[in-house]
Amino acid sequence: MIELVKSRIVQAVHGSQDLKLDPEFELEMAASFRHQYSHQDLMELYTRFTLGESDFNFLMRRIICRAIACKFGHGVHIGSSVGFKHLETFEIGNQVFIGSQTYLQGRFDGKCIIGNYVWIGPQSYFDARNLIIEDYVGWGPGAKVLGSTHTGLPIDLPIIKTDLEIKSVKVETGADIGMNAVILPGVTIGKGSIVGAGAVVTKDVPPFAIVAGVPAQFLRWREGYEPSENIEYAK
Repeated sequence: MIELVKSRIVQAVHGSQDLKLDPEFELEMAASFRHQYSHQDLMELYTRFTLGESDFNFLMRRIICRAIACKFGHGVHIGSSVGFKHLETFEIGNQVFIGSQTYLQGRFDGKCIIGNYVWIGPQSYFDARNLIIEDYVGWGPGAKVLGSTHTGLPIDLPIIKTDLEIKSVKVETGADIGMNAVILPGVTIGKGSIVGAGAVVTKDVPPFAIVAGVPAQFLRWREGYEPSENIEYAK
């Protein structure tokens, strides 16, 4: 009977890759598309290539997204069935991985910034109307961020008819968000921190903290980190 190895350590892949610039013809084709077609036409064109896993489909998704986005880096991977809303408000850095069936919902007057070497797992959801994800962030499969809530006022109106309050969300450099975690409006996830799988984060997480649970609670500081002004969070 074969026994599985309980634990092993292997070298990281995504965050260690060297950046390779996209070929010049991709940049030229994207520039041509941007000049010739409207955002709506380009999004309709994008839907023709959303399902495929061939190199050609990956290429076309990249070209079309570069033509639409406010800023678009090199080496970006856009998986199958990835959806965008108001992609023209997005800034996407170099070597970003966006897993299949992820949906990123921007807003016409908002801004979404995704930094370099960000890895986004499949089936994630982003309320990206006022969102910053800094460099080298890991985003677990199925994790979600919400950036807005209804005010619920006045009380005699259905909540869905009341005003929407948009609150910015920021995930700082090197943070790691666990599978199926939820980040609520107005939250900042500190540099190098870890959010456990399935956690619901309702308040800011300080740098290099580990939090988990519903609602998320402080567990401990990451090994090797010596806290100073953030000690109060642990109490």
